[in-house]
Amino acid sequence: MKTIVPHISIWTLNVYGLNVPLKRHRMAEWIRIHPSRICCLQETHLTQKDSNKVKRWKKIFPANGHQKWAGVAILISDKTDFKATTVKRQRGALYNDKSSCLIQQENSTILNIYVPITRASKFTKQLLLDLRNEVDGNTLIVGDFNTLLTAPDSSPRQKVNKETTGLNYTVEQINLTDIYRIFYPTTAEYTFYSTVHEHSSR
Repeated sequence: MKTIVPHISIWTLNVYGLNVPLKRHRMAEWIRIHPSRICCLQETHLTQKDSNKVKRWKKIFPANGHQKWAGVAILISDKTDFKATTVKRQRGALYNDKSSCLIQQENSTILNIYVPITRASKFTKQLLLDLRNEVDGNTLIVGDFNTLLTAPDSSPRQKVNKETTGLNYTVEQINLTDIYRIFYPTTAEYTFYSTVHEHSSR
């Protein structure tokens, strides 16, 4: 295996659907202006047969269901020496259900997750438990978790609940680290509040 580049750029984007050609073009243009070696997409809303609609990437690892809901994808640039030895996909069978895609090479793992707002903490916890044997110190987990992990993310309208406390316990047991919280332990930025669902997420 070749030496891994010590610094590599990774974007994670909730694209909220890529069925419209104009939207795919805008996403491609945004990525061109903000180049990255790896791009992780959530809520692609593509079916299995539509995954080839995402262009300009050498390697595409999608996890899509039969309906145009949810869905994730990991895009690998041809400038990145990432040779996948393992690919695991989980596609939700229900409307707006969770999706995940895990790819591994010899010494690194990338896991891209989308979890629906409804009982997000519970879904994320179960997904991590299902994949705990694949997670180690060289694992990077990205995605749209639709949940809060820490008190600084919460607002007066929503507090960290029992399910989130259980998720945090699982994160600790698997020995995962919220990198953002390491660098910004008290910052409440990048928290989105949905008035429709009365729910906060980061």
